[in-house]
Amino acid sequence: MNRRKSRAVLADVAVVGAALADAWAHVDLTDRPTTACAVVGALGLALRHRMPLTAFLLALPTGLVTDSVVAPMVALYTLSSLNRHRLLLGVCALLYAIIDFLPWPWSSLNATELSQTNNVFHLSYTLATAAAPVFLGQLVQARRELSLRIADISEARRQERLLTAQSVLAKERAQLAREMHDVVSHQVSLIAVQAGALQVGGQDAETRHAAATIRRLSVQTLEELRHMVGVLRASGSRPTELTPQPSLADLEHLLEAGGIEAKLEIDLPEELPPTVQRAVYRTVQEALTNVRKHAPGASVTVRIGLRDGSLRATVTNTAPTRSALVLPSARHGLAGLAQRAELLGGTVTSGPTAEGGYELRLELPHEPQR
Repeated sequence: MNRRKSRAVLADVAVVGAALADAWAHVDLTDRPTTACAVVGALGLALRHRMPLTAFLLALPTGLVTDSVVAPMVALYTLSSLNRHRLLLGVCALLYAIIDFLPWPWSSLNATELSQTNNVFHLSYTLATAAAPVFLGQLVQARRELSLRIADISEARRQERLLTAQSVLAKERAQLAREMHDVVSHQVSLIAVQAGALQVGGQDAETRHAAATIRRLSVQTLEELRHMVGVLRASGSRPTELTPQPSLADLEHLLEAGGIEAKLEIDLPEELPPTVQRAVYRTVQEALTNVRKHAPGASVTVRIGLRDGSLRATVTNTAPTRSALVLPSARHGLAGLAQRAELLGGTVTSGPTAEGGYELRLELPHEPQR
């Protein structure tokens, strides 16, 4: 904005300077009234954007008493480029043509000279000279309005594409909600029912405990699925908040409900932003899921703390004590964690440990709250 304003000021200075130079070349400086008219007309060009008609009227005497043309023509062009009143522009152009055609002083006018052929050409030339800045100004005004109209059309088309994309997304989310409700929720419900039956009819305590864990996790998964279905179905209406959002306070419950021997170590001096807490929670949740899938019987240690200006959350598991079951996996868990961490300016790394276990580490930048 400052650069544009500076360019406008430089353009005004250049135009006023050109008008003064034109007056200096055509005006006898010893003739003070004529010089004053030329200077006032040139300096009046500084007002042409805010008061174009006033600038034109100030420059009009310059065309009457001198041969200078820069000031009146520039003022007439600016008036035409900023004004839509065709009658006013025609009157101003005709007035300038008449003043430019008649000699000064008017007492020197010889009526017999008006009938001469050269005066006809002179009059035609004067009219063309007066009409040129008017036509040019109208052309610039039409171009400016056309550019604005094209910008409006482009914005309207962008909004239309955005609405179309949102409509398609809403349909896809509604279809996904139906699939989750009809297929996934039904299958998880069956798992919960079968686990409940196994819990009641199990032969030993270990089997009943495992069945109880499966049933509890299935019920929790059903609750989350129902909430996600509600969120997906709410697309297109007012935004639906994913409540309740998990936080660090829910980590203990997460570890207890996971059916894994786990140890939690948190050393944080202050409250963390909700987005950071959710990222840590989801990282621990994904790590526990991977341990249950790929490292049965392993114990887990979760450490969360600040180090070197960064928040670090590590989930380390020992070597598995039993062979892992082959379970279906979309392999999107770690990729999703990496994307979530990247949005917060952090990273997610993972890899095996020297003891035969596995470690997942989340590192996020941390700025102390003031």
